[in-house]
Amino acid sequence: MLRTKLEPNKQSIFTKIHIDVTLLIGLLVLMAVGLVTIYSAGGQDMALIQRQVIRLGVALFVMFMLAQVPVLAYQRISIYFYIAGVLMLVAVLLFGVSGKGAQRWLDLGVVRFQPSEIMKLAVPMMIAWYISRFNLPPKILNICIGFLFVAVPTLLIAKQPDLGTSLLIASSGVFVLFLAGMSWSLILMVTCLVSAFAPVMWFFLMKEYQKQRVLTFLNPESDPLGSGYHIIQSKIAIGSGGVSGKGWLQGTQSQLEFLPERHTDFIFAVFSEEFGLFGILALLAIYCYIIVVGLMIAMRAQDAFAKLLAGSITLTFFVYVFVNMGMVSGLLPVVGVPLPLVSYGGTSMVTLLAGFGILMAISTQKRLLSRQ
Repeated sequence: MLRTKLEPNKQSIFTKIHIDVTLLIGLLVLMAVGLVTIYSAGGQDMALIQRQVIRLGVALFVMFMLAQVPVLAYQRISIYFYIAGVLMLVAVLLFGVSGKGAQRWLDLGVVRFQPSEIMKLAVPMMIAWYISRFNLPPKILNICIGFLFVAVPTLLIAKQPDLGTSLLIASSGVFVLFLAGMSWSLILMVTCLVSAFAPVMWFFLMKEYQKQRVLTFLNPESDPLGSGYHIIQSKIAIGSGGVSGKGWLQGTQSQLEFLPERHTDFIFAVFSEEFGLFGILALLAIYCYIIVVGLMIAMRAQDAFAKLLAGSITLTFFVYVFVNMGMVSGLLPVVGVPLPLVSYGGTSMVTLLAGFGILMAISTQKRLLSRQ
């Protein structure tokens, strides 16, 4: 009893403000790598760096604020957060704002808002809330209902169209079901069903430019000056970096502007050319460190909801990394997924750090277990 009373006095200042130092260190190092790479990829434009620093500041503030929210509050609002997100996705399809051939935004007057971003958090929260209400591993009926909760926003976002975001959201929900104890036989069955559904997607659901991306992935040399140009130049940049790289600011593909989208989706190619294999291994080590810390937080979480949500957020972060590096190196089709916390941008960064804010809330807050 005496030990219990003294325990709060031993808490560090970081625990009191709900910041997980081990996770924060990895995130800050990754952000620093991103700023260094953006400076080179953006043609040494300090205005670009300043805008990115402001976005990082906003994202870190969001992360800090969400870390202060009790985990029980996330559990209670999950269903309302999910319903609000789905309604906004429907609103996007009905009267959303179009841009670059896609209808993904709601115009709020002051700012344009992309509802699909909040679904990256709303979907795993909803599935974790639903599944945690039952004994684990879940029954087949519960898993089927969980898949339904995943399918609704995934199809709405794919309709916009935004294949990259829809895949990320689908994976975030599926990870919850996987971590809950979905049997391997059921996983195999779902894989077979998805494979059987592929021809339907190709002929009836996929847009022409999405089909072209798949064909380009299979044979980029078929149109080297058109649809295959991005991936060809990207692979040249990665290969020319060699083992030790050409050096910071010395990459020819990026500095001579052969590489398109070099400070956003294809920034990994810039990094690879300048820092080579050693740099890639160092970057992968940082990502692995963050992923391991996230999985450890999930393992130490106090209840099923927190475990499932923390695991899903961490594994979805892994999917971000895997898909971006895969598409830039020609191992996956190009789907427009940025390299997390390295690529230039604001919306996806805020969403990612919001997820890490929830992770920190799970990691540092102690609360009474509550049966919902």
